[in-house]
Amino acid sequence: MIIAVFPGQGSQTPGFLAPWLELDGVRERLEAYSDDARVDLVAAGTEWDADRIRDTQVAQPLIVAASLLSWAALGDVAPLPPAVAGHSVGELAALAAAGVLSDADAMRLVGIRGRAMADAAATGSTGMSAVLGGVEDAVLERLAALDLTPANFNGGGQIVAAGSLESLAALAAEPPRGSRVIPLKVAGAFHTRVMEPAVATLRAAAAEVQASVPRATLWTNSDGSIVSDGDRAVELLVAQVASPVRWDLCMASFLEHGVTGIIELSPAGALVGLAKRGLRGVPAVAVKTPDDLAAAAALLTGGEA
Repeated sequence: MIIAVFPGQGSQTPGFLAPWLELDGVRERLEAYSDDARVDLVAAGTEWDADRIRDTQVAQPLIVAASLLSWAALGDVAPLPPAVAGHSVGELAALAAAGVLSDADAMRLVGIRGRAMADAAATGSTGMSAVLGGVEDAVLERLAALDLTPANFNGGGQIVAAGSLESLAALAAEPPRGSRVIPLKVAGAFHTRVMEPAVATLRAAAAEVQASVPRATLWTNSDGSIVSDGDRAVELLVAQVASPVRWDLCMASFLEHGVTGIIELSPAGALVGLAKRGLRGVPAVAVKTPDDLAAAAALLTGGEA
């Protein structure tokens, strides 16, 4: 079974959508997404610089839009994968790909999510840092000592810590034995209690959305399980804003359920990197530009790119 995975915040780079806009109908689709999310995604994906697209309320809809555009383009050249999962905000793209949400509803919700999380982050000086390597128990002990939250369990020896900038600086100054700490370019402590106000905002918006039964196998970040009920998938999506991302459990479940290949949709790269460490031997394709669609189609059909 081939699974499509959708990346989270931090995957975007300046100008990365430009090649996609050369495909027929993509500009019009992106303009519609812009209206839904209330962000100029054409300009954001082609003209704006790194600082401007790092803004949470821009980055989140930009990433989900890119994932949905590349998902549709993949469907034009090959049968779409029968299984999907998304990392953090990528879960919105996964729910749309699985048919739980319409593209329009997914883009409206991600616009609301991004604005609400940006507002929550603005209430204090917080951030996130990736801890690479080390013994997991020792890493978690060090985070607890600094009042930091393990916000992402990414697998492959990577845990993302979130909390005050002061505590993150202390973590970087004295990392757990055998690890290194990399500050992430995000605006706040996502997936922690700091985001509770955003959960309330997103829950109110999600209550107005009609959810459908997933038409693809759908994994949740909450515990790596498969979700077969659309309303439950949306409920977990909302709660995830202030709870840890368990991508490690998702990858373990992929193996248990016979996943034989991974296709990461645009803006791709991060999840394929995690798969190379956490799912050794499982073929993976990163669809960064339209030129990568042939390799993804080959993986889906068992042919040659």
